[in-house]
Amino acid sequence: MSFSTATAADTVAEAATFDWRANTISPVTNPIFFEDPVIRSEVRPIFVYHSIDNNFITGGGHATLYALQIRYALTDRLALIATQDGHFDIDSPGLDVDGWMDLAAGFKYALINDLEHQFILTPGLTFHIPTGDREVFQGRGGGEFNPFVSFAKGYGDLHITGNVGLRIPVTRNEQNLVAHYSLMVDYYTCRWFIPFVTANFWTNLNDGTNVPGLRSNGYDVINLGSGNVNGVTQGTVGFGFRSRVLDNVDLGFAYEIAAVRPYGLTNNRVTVDMSIRF
Repeated sequence: MSFSTATAADTVAEAATFDWRANTISPVTNPIFFEDPVIRSEVRPIFVYHSIDNNFITGGGHATLYALQIRYALTDRLALIATQDGHFDIDSPGLDVDGWMDLAAGFKYALINDLEHQFILTPGLTFHIPTGDREVFQGRGGGEFNPFVSFAKGYGDLHITGNVGLRIPVTRNEQNLVAHYSLMVDYYTCRWFIPFVTANFWTNLNDGTNVPGLRSNGYDVINLGSGNVNGVTQGTVGFGFRSRVLDNVDLGFAYEIAAVRPYGLTNNRVTVDMSIRF
């Protein structure tokens, strides 16, 4: 009897000390704006391949993005985040250009970190600095603020992660005011295979003058300043997995398809990344 009581007590103690965040994963899709609510230090190389819808003004084609993100935890609640940089290449019948993306950086703070109830709520802010090349629709306007709130809720090995935010351009004729919202549901089957399903949506809240008459926008990679998008929502749905190949290294893969017409820049997308934590 005493042995059983001791075993039960040990089990309760282990459950109390286990940090549920250890089995959560960072989002793979919408990597620039779908910010992980968990405070981590990491370097994340990213590769994105887009297939462009044939009805878009480019006449189809494809685009690729190579990027590197950095996050650094100053405390267990506060982190500096560098969420956008990299090289963007558009190869299509109507447009063949490449160039550097704008830089974006900011911070996030875990306002609620409830280990007992497996819940975390993290607001944050980034600013997109117009340092990129205009050939790929970067370096425009006076920059762009992105206030956001991310959250995650655990139910044992099942996790629900979400994010809402607002892209606020300094110069609204050059770029559009855009609300964005994302959701991911993952299940920790084992360290080698952590599957997830995901959805990402963007709603345009004004018309710009940069591309008159255009009724679609650039999802997360380009804010086109389209002239006929007020009220237009675009989005993708997808699935994928992460694999924890080392205790501090997660590989990620995701496949997405456009879910709301007009599809515009993205018909479907493949994202591959590596989260290297330190």
